[in-house]
Amino acid sequence: MRRKLAAGNWKMNGTGAALGALEAIAAAHPAPSVDILICPPATLLSRAAHALADSAVDLGGQDCHAETSGAHTGDISAAMLADAGARAVILGHSERRADHAETDAQVCAKTRAALEAGLMAVVCIGETLEQREAGQTLDVVCGQLAASLPDGIDGARVVVAYEPVWAIGTGKVPTLEQIAEVHDALRGQLLGRFGAETGSAIRLLYGGSVKPGNAAEIFAVSNVDGALVGGASLNAADFSPIIRALEQA
Repeated sequence: MRRKLAAGNWKMNGTGAALGALEAIAAAHPAPSVDILICPPATLLSRAAHALADSAVDLGGQDCHAETSGAHTGDISAAMLADAGARAVILGHSERRADHAETDAQVCAKTRAALEAGLMAVVCIGETLEQREAGQTLDVVCGQLAASLPDGIDGARVVVAYEPVWAIGTGKVPTLEQIAEVHDALRGQLLGRFGAETGSAIRLLYGGSVKPGNAAEIFAVSNVDGALVGGASLNAADFSPIIRALEQA
């Protein structure tokens, strides 16, 4: 059985004052029946790791470089994230792909680096509104999935997050049938490429305007193993109901 995962992406939000929100989320879920992962800004990782040392909340980074070290000003390696207390890292988020022109090949290299550093890789894929309206959704997301994952992976340490670009932060959400169509297609592709053991172990998250009000119905969709949550993960009042909905799914 794949253990459910509620992951929060804080994006470029949060200073030291936000550590209280992390502690509140941890306090609300001292013994969760699902995994909880929060990815704050890199500047908070070390302090967050200290604050949550005895909690059930895991920490992750929001990106890493494919190289272990070198002349890459401003970048952070997977080993540095792990050293700061991270246990996972988000890779290939649509905002990275759009704002920094990241390619599938670069995401694949970063995924390989993250796994080699002992981190869990949360690999993001998703189509734009134009691609959705053109009927290209499955071609786009399956193409991204194929090119963003390296061979020989440990399925237990890879998570795939399907985030339709047009639903991120917009309040728009695909229909449950559309979510199921994509997640079922992704599962089929994973099983076909990696085999039953690995393909079944990889968790599939849905992301894109997940909120307390729609979480339960999304988690009831086939092959949805949790969520990658943006703004609603910034405080316990919003994130805790999502976690509880996942526990009840």
